[in-house]
Amino acid sequence: MIYLNFTDLNEETQERLIASSKEDVKEKYGKDIMNYATKHNTSLDKMLDEEALRNLYSYKYIFNI
Repeated sequence: MIYLNFTDLNEETQERLIASSKEDVKEKYGKDIMNYATKHNTSLDKMLDEEALRNLYSYKYIFNI
C-alpha cells in the first residue's frame, strides 16, 4: 500500500510513483519483458514504461486528507 497526502499529488510524487512501479515491474517481469522486446524488436525502455503505468493500477492507495 502507498500512503499519500491529498496535497502530495504533484509532478514529483507522480514521477516517484512511476519510478517505484518501474522497479516493481523489473523485479517481477524483467526477464520476460526483455525476451519479448528482443523477439519483437521493440524498445525495452518503452515496454518498461508501459508496464509500469499498467502496474500503477494494481497498487492500493490510502489518502490522508
